[in-house]
Amino acid sequence: MLAAKVLLQLQLLFSVALALNIPRAADTTKKPWVPATSKKTYALADKGRANLKAYIKTHPAYAKPGCTLQNAAVRKEWNSLTIPERKDYIRAMKCLKAKPGITPASFGYPGIRSRHDDFVATHMNQSFTIHSTANFMVWHRYYTWALEKALRDECGYKGYQPYWNWALTALDPLNAPMFDGSDASMGGNGDFFNYTSFCINDPVTGQCQILVPQGVGGGCVTKGPFKDWVPTLGPVFPAVTYLNQTNPDPDHLGRYYNPRCLRRDISQFVSSKWSKDDDISFVITNNTNIKDFWYYLQGDFPNGYMGVHGAGHFTVGGDPGSDFFTSPGDPGFFNHHAMIDYVWWTWQNQDPATRTNALYGPTVLNDFTTPNGTLDDIIDAGPSVPKVKNRDAMNTLSGPFCYTYA
Repeated sequence: MLAAKVLLQLQLLFSVALALNIPRAADTTKKPWVPATSKKTYALADKGRANLKAYIKTHPAYAKPGCTLQNAAVRKEWNSLTIPERKDYIRAMKCLKAKPGITPASFGYPGIRSRHDDFVATHMNQSFTIHSTANFMVWHRYYTWALEKALRDECGYKGYQPYWNWALTALDPLNAPMFDGSDASMGGNGDFFNYTSFCINDPVTGQCQILVPQGVGGGCVTKGPFKDWVPTLGPVFPAVTYLNQTNPDPDHLGRYYNPRCLRRDISQFVSSKWSKDDDISFVITNNTNIKDFWYYLQGDFPNGYMGVHGAGHFTVGGDPGSDFFTSPGDPGFFNHHAMIDYVWWTWQNQDPATRTNALYGPTVLNDFTTPNGTLDDIIDAGPSVPKVKNRDAMNTLSGPFCYTYA
């Protein structure tokens, strides 16, 4: 069974080593948050906007009929939203969690209880074919848009999907408005839970490549709007295993109903090492071809480079945040992947003519014996949206989309 084979490979890749078993008391001192710089990243986005505007002037068909840079929806960074705008997004996410799921029983995920679970199950079911594959960026673009559409159409959300600029929070994620536990945050850190630090090991030698020390959280989130949030699917493969975690699915694929608290361990270690302005701008400017961009965006774990994609997930940590199967079960997932899309959008806009439709990678996770992905491969983002081809979702001003970023 392909799933079992690849899962075994992943267990080798992300094996958890017990290390630094040193209990720490949580630091409850509230500190004023000072955003870190994002000057380089924002400058690249500005340059990309100018390039895109100039390109559309000479290639008007780049944007679909009726969609212009002037009337496109604008996605904003979390910190730039007003408090009422943040609370409207939070309300809509909770609304989606309260609505019954629509995934048919034949899909094989009996643990689904909500519309939000529909999205989690879709991600879980395709995890081997949407990570470290050619469609990684485009699949998650369409998937994030589908969530945004559900928030607006089904829960009356007035805005658009906000993104989490990791650069701003890189030096102090715990006190940032994104995770400070206030009523207008995406929830706080978990309570302290001594789970030991973990190591991401080399899949061949077993040697530790990335040691992530335990932070001051690890337990249940008890502050902020999502303190009562209940993940119901998984776990499948969390990077950090907890003694009291269980998976009732006999195939260990996390499909069955398994209600538990939302756990986090917000990691300044990870964010300050891989999510700074320099890290993001490096991915965009130093990787001019799609192959290199593809590698550096996602990370090269065996060689000790986490990359901005992995860093976003491991900054949040916990369960389900560190489990790349069930990571959408953490409500902050879509803010993170909107930022992934922002980085890709910025990279594309450095040269729209050659980068908009650039693809690289296999069709199964890191398995280059499988066929290369193509623009005609199908994207299935769940039961609420039609299937499209990769080529239909490469451009945020065409296909089903008409959006840009502030």
